[in-house]
Amino acid sequence: MSQQVGQVEVRRLSGDSVHQYVDDLARLRIQIFRTYPYLYDGDLDYERRYLTRYLESSESVLVAAFDGERVVGVSTGMPMAESDEDFQRPFKELGYDVGEIFYLAESVLLPEYRGQGVGVKFFGEREAHVSALGAFRFTCFAAVVRPPDHPRRPEGWQPLDAFWRKRGYERQPQIRTMMRWKEIGTVEEVPEVMEIWLKDLDSE
Repeated sequence: MSQQVGQVEVRRLSGDSVHQYVDDLARLRIQIFRTYPYLYDGDLDYERRYLTRYLESSESVLVAAFDGERVVGVSTGMPMAESDEDFQRPFKELGYDVGEIFYLAESVLLPEYRGQGVGVKFFGEREAHVSALGAFRFTCFAAVVRPPDHPRRPEGWQPLDAFWRKRGYERQPQIRTMMRWKEIGTVEEVPEVMEIWLKDLDSE
């Protein structure tokens, strides 16, 4: 399944067809998450281990953006019930059935391809995959929490809150979880607070 967005072709893939794009996703994650607000100091070995979860899930989805044969952006998703137990915990503590939640994970796109509608397609294609599965009430994603005065915040940087709200997602400050990664300038992985944005598909 594919759609054209300007010069970019967006394709939705799932199951075994995800395998061939894992290295592209790893490469883009390392490149794009290195910038603010994630400041992620990643490497390919770690990425390949982390991304194996998508290969193990029959219901995962990967949406890739191509300029010709070159992969310029990727977004992913998987059932929340197949994510780490630590990631599920705050939902369970608030009474959510994690079996009803589909987690929209990475969404990375090279800067020169932004502002052309590809990001909107990333959300639309993943949500279409979730609808086709027919087993989920909620979709969600997590965004790292940074203070407004963070020393590495670039001048003029703006959060994507308005873009996400336009897609139907609402910030859930009561649902926070923790992830760990090696941040630029650190030797070891450090804990990072992630805040959940949630969409109730039944409200549409």
